[in-house]
Amino acid sequence: MMARERAGWRDTLRAYRQPKVLVMLFFGFSAGLPLLLIFSTLSLWLREASVDRSTVTYFSWAALGYSFKFIWAPLVDRLPLPGLTRWLGRRRSWLLAAQLSVIGAITWMAFTDPAENLHLMAFAAVLLGFSGATQDIVIDAYRIESAERELQALMASMYIAGYRVGMLVAGAGSLKLASWFGAEGGYHYSAWQWTYLCMAAVMSVGVITTLLVSEPEVEADRSGLFHDAFDYLRFLALFLLVVAVFAGSFFLGGNLVATARADWVAALPQDAMLIGFGIEAGRLLLALLLAGLAARFGVALGLVRAAVLRETYLEPVADFFRRYNRVAFLVLALVGLYRVSDIVLGVISNVFYQDMGFSKDQIADITKTFGLVMTIAGGFLGGMLTLRYGVMRILFIGALLSAGTNLLFMLLAQVGADVPLLILVITADNLSAGLAGAAFVAYLSGLTQVAFTAFQYAMFSSLMTLAPKLLGGYSGSLVDSMGYERFFLLTALLGLPVLLLIYLANRYASAQ
Repeated sequence: MMARERAGWRDTLRAYRQPKVLVMLFFGFSAGLPLLLIFSTLSLWLREASVDRSTVTYFSWAALGYSFKFIWAPLVDRLPLPGLTRWLGRRRSWLLAAQLSVIGAITWMAFTDPAENLHLMAFAAVLLGFSGATQDIVIDAYRIESAERELQALMASMYIAGYRVGMLVAGAGSLKLASWFGAEGGYHYSAWQWTYLCMAAVMSVGVITTLLVSEPEVEADRSGLFHDAFDYLRFLALFLLVVAVFAGSFFLGGNLVATARADWVAALPQDAMLIGFGIEAGRLLLALLLAGLAARFGVALGLVRAAVLRETYLEPVADFFRRYNRVAFLVLALVGLYRVSDIVLGVISNVFYQDMGFSKDQIADITKTFGLVMTIAGGFLGGMLTLRYGVMRILFIGALLSAGTNLLFMLLAQVGADVPLLILVITADNLSAGLAGAAFVAYLSGLTQVAFTAFQYAMFSSLMTLAPKLLGGYSGSLVDSMGYERFFLLTALLGLPVLLLIYLANRYASAQ
């Protein structure tokens, strides 16, 4: 019995050396690089260029593509790229196009001084967000299609490790470069220019990987959907119309939403958080509704054949509900809530560390650098355990640990700036987050159908962060009203319904 156990662990570790698993390390690095070049790194550049804080925060909207990538994911599933698809295949052609677009956007930012032309920088940042999100869509589809379901947890853990390293290079690495290039202090545009040019050069890791790997052997039948180039152009025109209606209604309605929220909160101050959440959710749903009406209007005008729209957008959703039938909403609830306790706490974690009295160096060294190592270690552990014991068991353990470790933050809130305790908390929290993340990505991968891989995974991953991010926006208000200790207890309790959802989902899977 013991010999079989040791052999099993050897087989598990050996699986990490498979080329298709190792490839995900480099793809993960390529995917993790663009994100912080829009968020924290760009924010510091803009502040050094004397851009006011309110304008700096607007630039975070450039990354909204990551939350709404499901809107154009069907294009990745359905549309070939002239010349590239025949040369590289369906997935690698889109990967190369997205990566070259990322490099182009970063280079554009490098040659734009925000102190001189802030609008050009905004357009470049939006392009980077769109390109980075597109790269994520293709990498997720490639990962799912290039390996059997049993290897998805290992692929996910390797991808997460690469992603975190890419974020570290784009975050801490770019700041070190900017400091080195601008050694005299103050604002030096050339320092940031060379920093972003270096980041564009580092993206060659992803390009080289794309050119060296092979196309996934799994291929779904897509014949008969588009008949000629005119079909492509009409579909693209409808897509742009829908995006314009969605973006216009969502962003232009911001002032109306702010006014309505202020009026309702003034009338019912005790329900401020609930009112804010409801209004923001209604704003999103209204934008989606108007985008859907725009799509129907385009079809009614004959802009696109109804069959094209149905097979591109509606069929992937219908396929999911056909396969999961009456438990489809249970699965969607699990997807939407699995990371709720983790994300809601994470939104305010840096503020908490600062309020407890930890220095910036301690926060950077322990929560960022050491925390990154623990997250990667947790991801590898989660991948191995999932391969040996199955997705659902580790999914349950990951959810239990992620919620339970939030209770350690209560202890830290009581003790204060205790460095050994902070190390213990970060070790437990990041290990459990990495373990849960690897199992959850494997679970999401198993929900997809090969004919709609890109769209369905993009839909699930967008749903995964939507509710937690909306709730996380009110974490500061919750802390103000109840204090840190009760807030951390609340985030732990938010994980309890997730455990029930996993149990029910597992019971359904066992009954199949």
